[in-house]
Amino acid sequence: MSGLAFIIAGMLAAATPFLLAALGELVAERSGVLNLGIEGMMAFGAVVAFIIVHQGGGHAAGFLAAGVAGMALALVFAWLALSLRANQVAAGLAIAILGEGLSALFGKTYESTTVTGLPKIAVPGLADLPVAGGLFQQDPIVWLTLLATLGLWYALRFTKLGLVIRAVGENPGAARAIGYPVLAIRYGAVAFGGLMAGFAGAYASTVYTPLWAEGMIAGRGWIALALVVFATWMTGRVFFGAVLFGAVSLGGLAAQASGVSLNSQFLASLPYIVTIIVLGIISSNKRLLKINGVASLGEPFGP
Repeated sequence: MSGLAFIIAGMLAAATPFLLAALGELVAERSGVLNLGIEGMMAFGAVVAFIIVHQGGGHAAGFLAAGVAGMALALVFAWLALSLRANQVAAGLAIAILGEGLSALFGKTYESTTVTGLPKIAVPGLADLPVAGGLFQQDPIVWLTLLATLGLWYALRFTKLGLVIRAVGENPGAARAIGYPVLAIRYGAVAFGGLMAGFAGAYASTVYTPLWAEGMIAGRGWIALALVVFATWMTGRVFFGAVLFGAVSLGGLAAQASGVSLNSQFLASLPYIVTIIVLGIISSNKRLLKINGVASLGEPFGP
């Protein structure tokens, strides 16, 4: 397989953890809540899913348990940030540290053990294409994530629920004045973000790299946070950004396989270098951020 074919075949799978976590964070931020705890929620979800699958519970049970675990941490964050009106940045960082600590604690006895991943589902005809055929051979979670991306885009853009979530993020005072329960909606949005972060962690530990190693999330949660800003809070751009980062994460491996001599530490840092560059470019466009930004993001709202 050529380097290009390798990148094309694997970029959707590599993008899936970023995409799942970023979609959840997108909904939370659209409601006006900045949750920096995604990394910890992913890590906790990853270890919970791995333990379930390793013990013979199956991938479906593992993903469900991971989603519940991520949601549990998200609700702790919501209680701190929404009910107690704690600083959202500080509360999110605390949850990130808590989740990573819990993952290290529960995963200690499973260090370096493996589980069986999921088989790939090929699209007949398209999977046999030269070079690009690998793009149409993906595991079930990748296909479901693509459907979830389309569903979330439609929900935020064309449904009443999406309009309400966006209204709460833009002007919570006005939303409450016309009868919408702002805190309840934000609780739901944050819980959804935790659910998706748990799914992202489960995919990373039981499908994409079906083994457990402490710290295996390796900053994916932080990149997912950056993706939401990179996308200027638009679902389609979140998808393309996740695919970009997935391709970048595979690009170094493809280069090495092609005989290019690259330092392993440099390869590991490539996604973060790209994150910094992209955020710098996006942040320089004040007009774009103002048009698509969320007016009340990170601001507390009283009962």
